[in-house]
Formats: sequence, structure tokens, C-alpha cells
Amino acid sequence: MINADFHTHSSFSTDSEAEPESMIQQAIALGLKTYCFTDHMDYVFPEGEEFLFDPKEYFETLTALRRKYRGQIDIRIGVELGLRDEPDIRDEAQRLCKDLTDNNPFDFVIGSTHVIAHFDPYNREYWKDRSAEDIVRMYFESVLYSVCHYDCFHVYGHLDYILRYLPEGVTVDITKFEPLIDQILTELIARGKGIEVNTSRLARGSVMNPSPKILARYRELGGTILTIGSDAHRPDRIAGAFAEAEAILKELGFKEYTVFRKGKPSFRRL
Repeated sequence: MINADFHTHSSFSTDSEAEPESMIQQAIALGLKTYCFTDHMDYVFPEGEEFLFDPKEYFETLTALRRKYRGQIDIRIGVELGLRDEPDIRDEAQRLCKDLTDNNPFDFVIGSTHVIAHFDPYNREYWKDRSAEDIVRMYFESVLYSVCHYDCFHVYGHLDYILRYLPEGVTVDITKFEPLIDQILTELIARGKGIEVNTSRLARGSVMNPSPKILARYRELGGTILTIGSDAHRPDRIAGAFAEAEAILKELGFKEYTVFRKGKPSFRRL
């Protein structure tokens, strides 16, 4: 049974208004044993947006809450880092991410690609003058770069994230990118890093990220580090579709999932 949510956001993330304590209380009500905050830290974000928080305030707030709820739930303190590959900013982004993780005692770090070629795929305007196939290729190439050049994360988040934002009515033949996805998975495994099962879309009646096909390939290549996260930005999204995700993972042959404490993985039975 999945009893740990390892991808959640609170008001420390620009795109959430949920007070951290409200998230904890809901996690307890749901019967979770472990709960990890992974608020956004996306350096050099385009369009004047800021997905940043004050690490000192973050740790002070969450450490106090961890003490308050000790015995009811095990609170872990993590972060979701936005990793970048654009030549003009990647050195700065790598330095900022390394400084953050070197100087703060995070239990867990998700590496994610939210921006490609200086644009946020959430913004529909940026799809108008580009081929969807080209954008998907650019996304996976960016992920591969980050896997090979950043050592500050434990798992890669929502590996096929870009597919969330395909314009309505647009389809892309994902099989064209299987060699590139294989490279990504092989590099992650070789570097002792894992991937995240993100249930956000599954809870909304769609498919989870990454797809079961990518998860099956990860297992086939020898991957074992697999965290589960709802990507909740408000209390009612916590642990969304975890039962469905568990059934899918078991069908694919996975017997365990992973949790992290102080950067070290341990495994729990599904």
C-alpha cells in the first residue's frame, strides 16, 4: 500500500495558496504515514515569473510543523528544482541548484524540466509557431542534458511532462522518441537516480506521468528507485489516485516504491 506522498506543494510555491499545516492535516486524515513537501525552486524563470522561496523560512516553518505533528505523521522536507539547459543560463542554473542543495539539509530533491528554450509549455501562445513534434523532442533533449549535467537531485519528476500541454486535438507519435527516452533512463540508472510516478493527471481521469510504457521500460532496464507523488497544490489533491497507481505498478511487476530521508533511499512494499 502506498502510504507516502513525495511530491506536494504549499504556499511556499508560487502556484499554491495552501498553508503547509492544512496539507499536513489532510495527509493525516487520509492515513498517510509519511509526507514530503517539495515546493518549487525554479531559478531564472522566463516571463518575469518567480518560483522561489526563502530556504531559511522554509526550513524553520516545516521543522516546527514536523515537531508539532511528530507521532502522527513523518514529515520530510524536500524541494522540486527546475533544471535548465539553455546555453546562456545553464551554468548559472547549475551553480544555483548546487548551492541550494549543498547548503540546506533536504531529505529529498526532485529534478524537473518545466521550461524549454526559455518558454513555459503551459503557455499556449508558444505552441503556435512551433511544431509539436519539435517541442517534444526539445523537451526530451533538455531532460537528457540535465540528467547528465546535474547531480543535485534524487529522482526525475513527471518524465513525460511535456505531454500534459499538447494543444487540444494535437497528437505526437511518442515512439519516435523511444531511443532518446532510453538514453535518459539508462543515464538515470547508471547514476543511481530514479524516477517519479506522478499521479496528478491520473487523478483527473487521464494518464499518469510517466506513462506505464515508460515505467515498464525503466523496470526492464533495471530501474528500481521509484517515488510516488500526487503533485498536490491543495489539500484535496493529496494522494490522488494512489490506489489506481498502485494497481498499475503491480501489473507492471513493481513490488516496491521508494522514500527518502536525508538523501538516502529506502524501500516500502506496494
